[in-house]
Amino acid sequence: MISRRQFIAGAGLVLAGGALAQAPVPARLELAATDVHVRGYPTVEALRWIGEQLEKETEGRVGLRLYHSGQLGRESDLIDLARFGAIDIARVNMAALNNPFPATRILCLPNVFDDTAHLRRALDGEVGAEVLAAFGQRDLVGLAFYDSGARCFYNTKRPIVSPQDLHGLKIRVPPSDIFMSLVRALGANPTPLPYGEVYSALQTHLIDGAENNWQSFHTTRQFEAARYWSYSRHSWSPEALLLSRRRLELLRPDDRERLFDIARRSVPYMRSLWDKSEADARDYVLAHGVTANEVDREAFASAAAPVLAHYRKDEQVEKFYTGIRALA
Repeated sequence: MISRRQFIAGAGLVLAGGALAQAPVPARLELAATDVHVRGYPTVEALRWIGEQLEKETEGRVGLRLYHSGQLGRESDLIDLARFGAIDIARVNMAALNNPFPATRILCLPNVFDDTAHLRRALDGEVGAEVLAAFGQRDLVGLAFYDSGARCFYNTKRPIVSPQDLHGLKIRVPPSDIFMSLVRALGANPTPLPYGEVYSALQTHLIDGAENNWQSFHTTRQFEAARYWSYSRHSWSPEALLLSRRRLELLRPDDRERLFDIARRSVPYMRSLWDKSEADARDYVLAHGVTANEVDREAFASAAAPVLAHYRKDEQVEKFYTGIRALA
């Protein structure tokens, strides 16, 4: 298996001197796609499906080589690797994009979406289209959004029913100012850590808990260390499928359109996988000793309200928020 260092070194040779942008279109082009999740995870399988369709519909001119399980680094690294053309396609959670791409913030803020159907209407509509277009400001192309479910708290100590139960707990958050502010507003101590380090941090008591979806809780086996799950549903933070603009320029015009079309068609495929895997992951961890409880949703919304109010002072956030709430 190729290492991350070997991959990036090889990509650097291709990029040297800006050769990529002027390179002739090759007879066959293999796109490098990456995801931090493991084989079988819905986003990984959606990328695999994209590769199969590209091979078929371009008659082998365009293929896709998939690096899953974080083989090429953290999500925060993948953004720049795609921007500079060292990788071609990156699946990245919106939380990792909040700081470099302010348009994504609306998709992570608390009290914005009511449920999965509401989220999907927004992503498939005008707000989603504007957020995808915003990636073009920094050499990326937004191909599609993938689901990431409702984010909930889980921890090693106790059931969380109200924000007061979070007080004093060290909670892992993704590298996003929004999540730092939100967890702090709820009374916990936010601890930013890369996704791949959460399991060991729970085991060694560096943190007391984290927040994520059922699938990530299951596939990373964090449920073995954190036995309390609380249905806070405080954020829905979806995923973005991003393409390097440098790589786009190497594709034939008709193959560019095919790639855009296949990426769009991968969304319902991914969603069907997501809905099934969410139920399977929940059932599995509950059957293996995890205790789950509902929370006081009104108390959580009240405690998180100042965070939402702060970001709504931004004109773009307020515009997006109004549009999303109109779809509720």
